[in-house]
Amino acid sequence: MILVYDVKTERVNKVNKYLRQYLYWRQNSVFEGEINKNTFNRLLTGLKKHLDLNADSVLIYTIPEKKRINSILIGVEKGRMDTVL
Repeated sequence: MILVYDVKTERVNKVNKYLRQYLYWRQNSVFEGEINKNTFNRLLTGLKKHLDLNADSVLIYTIPEKKRINSILIGVEKGRMDTVL
């Protein structure tokens, strides 16, 4: 899955820290990873507690088969795929 968020500045650090428990940080406001359905539901439940649903936005792309997606990096890699906190 790929998760992209746009939240108010005062919530960025909390949202970022929360998401790092489940997904790999790829770059500013972008996370990526593979999680099962139960973990996904736990992630969503907890994430909503860190958001103002009237001001913030989260977009999640689910990818049914990893073999169907490739990523191409142009420039500096900001987040490494080897560490989930």
